[in-house]
Amino acid sequence: MDRRRKTGILLVMLFCMMVCGCTKDTKESASDNVRLDHLDQTVSEEVNESDASGDQSTNQINDLTDSIEQILEHAAKEFVGGYLVDESFFMWLSKQYGDECIYNLADAVMENVQNSESWYEITGKSIHVLWLEYCEHTGFQSYMLENVYWKECTDEHQVVLDFSGDINLSEGWSTTEYMDTQANGIEDCMSASLLSEMRGTDILMINNEYTYSTRGTPLKGKAYTFRANPQRVSVLDTLGADIVSVANNHVYDYGEEALVDTLETLENAGIPYVGAGRNITDAMKPVSFIANGRKITIVSATQIERSTNYTKEATEDSPGVLKTLKPDKFISVIEKARKNSDYVVVFVHWGTEGTNQYGSDQVTLGQQFIDAGADVIIGGHTHCLQGFAYYEGKPIIYSLGNFWFNNQKLDTGLSQVVIHTDTNQIDFRFLPCIQQGCVTSLVEDAGEKQRILDFMQEISAPGVTVDGEGYVREE
Repeated sequence: MDRRRKTGILLVMLFCMMVCGCTKDTKESASDNVRLDHLDQTVSEEVNESDASGDQSTNQINDLTDSIEQILEHAAKEFVGGYLVDESFFMWLSKQYGDECIYNLADAVMENVQNSESWYEITGKSIHVLWLEYCEHTGFQSYMLENVYWKECTDEHQVVLDFSGDINLSEGWSTTEYMDTQANGIEDCMSASLLSEMRGTDILMINNEYTYSTRGTPLKGKAYTFRANPQRVSVLDTLGADIVSVANNHVYDYGEEALVDTLETLENAGIPYVGAGRNITDAMKPVSFIANGRKITIVSATQIERSTNYTKEATEDSPGVLKTLKPDKFISVIEKARKNSDYVVVFVHWGTEGTNQYGSDQVTLGQQFIDAGADVIIGGHTHCLQGFAYYEGKPIIYSLGNFWFNNQKLDTGLSQVVIHTDTNQIDFRFLPCIQQGCVTSLVEDAGEKQRILDFMQEISAPGVTVDGEGYVREE
């Protein structure tokens, strides 16, 4: 008889244990009640199923009991992701994925295969994703679902993320004025192949280098200030953006009230953002995507400005950006994301404008970010391209520069991260583009494409290679 049908007595026993206080306590009594309610419902369902079958197997039930006890007793904290897993979690897991997954997990623990990959191999999902599903089903630790988005991917074995540099929708600026004269708006400001790439990727992230508001006044003494009408936020959806960074030195150009308008505008449009908030707690919040059974977390901060302070950092009671000139706060964000994610992507605004050579400050910060747990670093701010590097096997692009920002002719591109979810391999790639006359195009001419890739190779760190398809590797 199939063991999956033999859980009725076990569930009743465990339920009685929890009622009698034999199971471990949690820190949140309200959440405990939710879990008990869920457990009661699960027990009732299982007992009814068991009664209908009319056949119980004590040995098989004991097998399941033993398996759960083995996992709880012998699993390392890292194996369970540090989450508050207990009997009710494994009962839920059995209900969703079958008893066999419990036996397999117990085997992995008892064989001392304390590898978090076991969860993915057995269920097709990491422990981080399974825990979020559990929270969603039971209401336990529901706060963990904040800023979490589920994504369908084109390929079930990989997640493709594209990142762009600065875009500018500011009123009276060259890009916006040009867009307003085009029959199809922003669609006439990108080549067809580039639009196809941006809309077709699984996750697209853009640097939102301006504020959305009709309020506020330009900061006194600042040479360039950018403010877009909130109605222009629809451009992000047209481009296919899934998330934007607002950790930059222009999102505060019209002061506090315009920054708050920006956050509200993005929220109302359903566009997740990172790097700024109504207070420092909000500004430090990451955004996570669940894709192909993996949790990908994106965090963002700005190093700029370094010598002035036009752009305010958020405080406990005032809006602003998250800064990383002194990186302690941002490093804590990365460390926290590392603990409850499969992959961590850092999107950082840093460097010196107008130079293709990245600075020693960027190198130092990048290494600190990777030491804290970053898997990939995507940089911006300099209004021009900067090269690639690797540190501890993790890729960095120091700056994507402008993407669609003004009427100048310049080289730009999309940085692409391909996560192979079944092997944990990460491919890093650069897709060359050219901005010219307020139109950005994906480079399709072989000669021009190679020219840009050769240049990226030239300005990158020693030991980094860029092949003809834009794949970046460490020798």
